[in-house]
Amino acid sequence: MLSLREITDANRDEVCAVRVHPGQEKFVDSVAKSLRDAASTPEAAPWYRAVYSGDSPVGFVMLSWNVLPRPGILGPYFLWRLIIGAEHQGRGYGSEVLKLIVELIRADGATELLTSYQPGDGEPWPFYQRFGFEPTGEVDGDEIVLRLRL
Repeated sequence: MLSLREITDANRDEVCAVRVHPGQEKFVDSVAKSLRDAASTPEAAPWYRAVYSGDSPVGFVMLSWNVLPRPGILGPYFLWRLIIGAEHQGRGYGSEVLKLIVELIRADGATELLTSYQPGDGEPWPFYQRFGFEPTGEVDGDEIVLRLRL
């Protein structure tokens, strides 16, 4: 059973130590970079949590939470980062995190969840497609924007 926990001074270092496989680093930034991005982009209404399995951090998730969409900011609910540590992948944690997120944003009134991905060898599109995301036809920079209707 996974849980989403706030990142505090007490757990920040162990959460920032969560890393994806080296070949996936071109598709998703690190936890530390994500936290810097959240701090430098308050207008994107960043909401983030560490993903825990028991007492161990296994991942990280960050969304723009009920933000007014505008140039450079997708929303209102945009999955900005989903990181599952390399040694924890293949266990269904990514799907379980998305289910938790969908429950939370539905309760907040969301009707869709957007995300995006950068195409390339090893891209996360198959994962998102299995979960039910569909391309919107839009691009954000060099990333393809996806929508999950709730």
